[in-house]
Amino acid sequence: MSAAAKTTMDDHTDSLPKAPLRLHILIIGCGMGGLAAAYCLGRVGHQVTVLEQATVIGEVGAGIQISPNVSRLLDRWGVGEAMRKVGIRPEAMVFRRYSTGEIVGYARLAERMEAFGGTYYHIHRADLFNILYSLAAPYMTLRLGATVVSVDPEAPSATLATGEVVHGDLIIGADGVKSFIQRVVLGKPSSAEPTGDAVYRAIIPTALMRADPELRPFVDTPEMTGWMGPQRHIMAYNIRAEEYNIVLAHPDDGSVESWTAKGSADKMRADFADFEPRVQKLLSFVDSTLKWRLMDRQPLETWVHPAGRVTLLGDACHAMLPYRAQGAAMAIEDAAVLGVLFSHIRDIAQLKPLLYAYEELRLPRTARTQGDARSNQKTFHLPDGLGQQARDENMRKAAQVVWREMARERGDVPEGGEQVDGTDLQGNSNQWADHQKNQEQFGYDAEAVAEQWWRDVGESQIGGLVSAPV
Repeated sequence: MSAAAKTTMDDHTDSLPKAPLRLHILIIGCGMGGLAAAYCLGRVGHQVTVLEQATVIGEVGAGIQISPNVSRLLDRWGVGEAMRKVGIRPEAMVFRRYSTGEIVGYARLAERMEAFGGTYYHIHRADLFNILYSLAAPYMTLRLGATVVSVDPEAPSATLATGEVVHGDLIIGADGVKSFIQRVVLGKPSSAEPTGDAVYRAIIPTALMRADPELRPFVDTPEMTGWMGPQRHIMAYNIRAEEYNIVLAHPDDGSVESWTAKGSADKMRADFADFEPRVQKLLSFVDSTLKWRLMDRQPLETWVHPAGRVTLLGDACHAMLPYRAQGAAMAIEDAAVLGVLFSHIRDIAQLKPLLYAYEELRLPRTARTQGDARSNQKTFHLPDGLGQQARDENMRKAAQVVWREMARERGDVPEGGEQVDGTDLQGNSNQWADHQKNQEQFGYDAEAVAEQWWRDVGESQIGGLVSAPV
């Protein structure tokens, strides 16, 4: 998107018009996607009620990555400064060989990512949750301890475990990977297949790392560091000045799909005993860990109930494997698209077509992102051998382009040597080094896409729809 187009979009969405028709929207689930949807729909004038089964809200887990496709939205929504205060701005994505720590892949993140219209951040999940909550709070009625046990998709209402029936005009299921609302939409449970992987998650105090000369650089130079090994990989990065997040993927040995299940720190160390000495030092600091089974879910055939009054958002319709770090990003994009589309609703007859427009705009993009994450699982976990050597050489090719570029910027390009062509990195094993893929993923502006669709298609096809007189 051009700078001029971006400015126009920023000016527009800073003051989105109030929807001519005010709906009462029920959002099931108060996670990040639910909060983003509450904000995006509430600020255009809709009444929003969020039903959350938990009696206390907050985020579990540790680190999360915020890429430019989301930070540009957060900037536009007025919380960019809050993000800058709590987020860490990584300089690079660095891939290393598991046994030696040798760098085999390198891609710049900081300034390079800002060319796509936003900043790349590493952040604690709780900090992002609090930012989204601060946005949504003025626009929503939040009901805790509100467990939904049934839904009427025709005359939209949600029945709670207490027997209370809550009525609305539209129901949005933002209730996560084990979504009850998804079963309402599809009329059946969706399938989830084991990936064969599970992950350990832990946080290490950076004070311990700063005291060790070999580990201090991981804190002093913020980067996303990935160690790739046979059937395993590690991703590690700063999420606060005092906290270092580490995620370790390994063959599943009977774990469960849960953010809160405990793992064994001793078993974790044994599973990664053949990784380089600095990894052993990092793992020696871990006293406790969470362990989470990774399940793969294929794109759904639809996100909208046939009656046109119930839809899905976030993990409820496109749960992401963590290998591309886009789960929260896709949920927030969903919310942004819904907000723009439903700022234009003038008549209840437009509700169902707008939901199908939302699905049309979002499902292909989220399906591609799911596929990219699935691909990275294979890339990161190659066994030692010819395939691994070809991957490493492919990543090195992209890294050499970056290193030569950095040398030119410093004014110390070495004389002679092989000239590396940076024009053919499309499809590189390091997805963060693939400029075209970065442009497609990180240069995407969800609100601009939705507004463009309304101008090009929606206004003429949906704008004139009105309800039949009663």
